[in-house]
Amino acid sequence: MQQNYSYELAENQGENFHPLFVPQLTPKEMLSLGIFGGKYLTDCQEEFPADWFIDAKLSPFKKDISLNYFSVDASQSLSQWQANGWIHPQDPRGWFQWYCRYYLGRRTDEEDLRQIKRWRAFKRHYSAVAKFCERFDFSCRKKQRQALLHWSYDSRNI
Repeated sequence: MQQNYSYELAENQGENFHPLFVPQLTPKEMLSLGIFGGKYLTDCQEEFPADWFIDAKLSPFKKDISLNYFSVDASQSLSQWQANGWIHPQDPRGWFQWYCRYYLGRRTDEEDLRQIKRWRAFKRHYSAVAKFCERFDFSCRKKQRQALLHWSYDSRNI
């Protein structure tokens, strides 16, 4: 999907995040929980640390919703993301690709701020689950809970 793209790492892996960006899960944790039907990063694993994929729930051929932590489809297609203007050319797979690269230490000021703003706005779903669901009732708002995992909010804690 993306060829001949390279970037410099300005920070150590998992360190020195923007003060407004405090994700609850690492990319490795997200992949091991089950996100995006297992169809994410399956063709570009060499870019990321091998240990991220040891326990990752991946589907090499097509999206498999049973691999998602909450076993529901909570993501829109890449074409929908493109149509909404949410995709930046440096990360053609969207927010999670940006987060993986950010976590590794890549910094791109303007795009980082845009993505952090989007991540912060997604927290409204965390508040909705907390407000409308009994604590630890994982059958309540499963799609919202799964979507929260896609955005590095640990919905297993609410």
